[in-house]
Amino acid sequence: MNLNYIKLGLIAVLMSVMGQAQAQSAGDKGVVIDKIIAKVDDYIVLKSELDRAYLEFLSRGELSQGDPKCQILESLVINKMMVAKAEIDSIYVLDAEVENNLDRRMSYFIQQIGSEERLEEIYNKSISEFKADLFDQIKEQMIVQKMQGTIGEDVSVTPAEVKKFYGLIPRDSLPYFSTEVTIGQIVKIPDVNDKRKEEIENQMLDLKKRIENGEDFGQLAKKFSQDPGSASAGGELGFFKRGELAPEYEAAALSMKPGEISRPVESQFGFHLIQLIERRGNTYNSRHILIIPKATTSDVEDAKQFLDSLRSAVINDSMRFEVFAKEHSDDQQTSGNGGFFSDATGAMKVSVEELDPTLFFTIDTMAVGSITRPMEFRMADGTDAVRIILYKEKIPPHQANLLQDYQKIRAATVANKRNQIMSDWFQETQGEVYIHVDPEFEKCRILVN
Repeated sequence: MNLNYIKLGLIAVLMSVMGQAQAQSAGDKGVVIDKIIAKVDDYIVLKSELDRAYLEFLSRGELSQGDPKCQILESLVINKMMVAKAEIDSIYVLDAEVENNLDRRMSYFIQQIGSEERLEEIYNKSISEFKADLFDQIKEQMIVQKMQGTIGEDVSVTPAEVKKFYGLIPRDSLPYFSTEVTIGQIVKIPDVNDKRKEEIENQMLDLKKRIENGEDFGQLAKKFSQDPGSASAGGELGFFKRGELAPEYEAAALSMKPGEISRPVESQFGFHLIQLIERRGNTYNSRHILIIPKATTSDVEDAKQFLDSLRSAVINDSMRFEVFAKEHSDDQQTSGNGGFFSDATGAMKVSVEELDPTLFFTIDTMAVGSITRPMEFRMADGTDAVRIILYKEKIPPHQANLLQDYQKIRAATVANKRNQIMSDWFQETQGEVYIHVDPEFEKCRILVN
């Protein structure tokens, strides 16, 4: 279970390295697999980077004015330019920050795969080899993010700008959206009874005593901890800044001296036995043993009864669903939206093609406007929970329009405006670095004012 509040779904770089590993295998057989299509000082853009970014763009069904490949290439060149300019301006990211970022991403990915051993088996690479391959890419990405924060991060648009952007898109270039649905959920994680919590606290106090009597914390973490992201590393989490871990965990860790071990600490993730390893200014490294309480059948039934009472109230007044979700739902990703799922643009209309299979098959048997009885399910982080689902709306396949797709068009307008700001910065700054673009992409006119 991940302790970090920050969403760690950005694993594209990991997938990129894995793709490169497969491409390298092809290259070993004499196949020409890549070429440099742009260079900014000592930094290069590969054709494979452009191809991957373009395929990702197509998969998202985004709106674009002009040639999207040219726009993507310009974006990639600008990224390299920002890294080169950061070097000139002495803007840097510490290696320790990169390691911290990398550890969190790897922990998340290992959790999705199942185990370190499984990951190494699938890709024939050790974890240390993965991290070495990823280090430079993660560092470059973090430098770009740091530069973006000073160039055009806070961009807003007016409704008039959205309408104008939409009006400039050729009608035959508007994307065609597949069936979309508006669905919401109220999630209840069963409350574990006090007796079980007391048993876990006593178990952790026993582990604390064993460590104080000479047993190795790391070995006990490997044996007992239920945190898949850190157990194999002896419970060590790496360096985090204030505010990045659960507040109860952070408060306990920062109240100790290096080497000290806490009493059992309860957070939303379970019970922790924590040892502070090192503190560096505003960052700290710690390790823990996590034990996650399991709800009993009685606990689950109590959660179902609670949700059933909410369901009855919603049937009598559907407007109360959003209020109940905000007040009672234990799913942080949807509760802020009144329980409704949203796409990457923030629109509360989701393509059926993007739905989790369990959700898809659930609503496939429902009538629009209906709400399910409480159902047990497993959350993305592996937590067992109960939920009710509201099927509010179904939108048939259609071509993008302002009435049905305003949020998506607004997001495209913001992206276009941000790209223009970046492009202006590019034109102003390009004289400070060496830039070369392969003649194959001369039509993109990336170096033309």
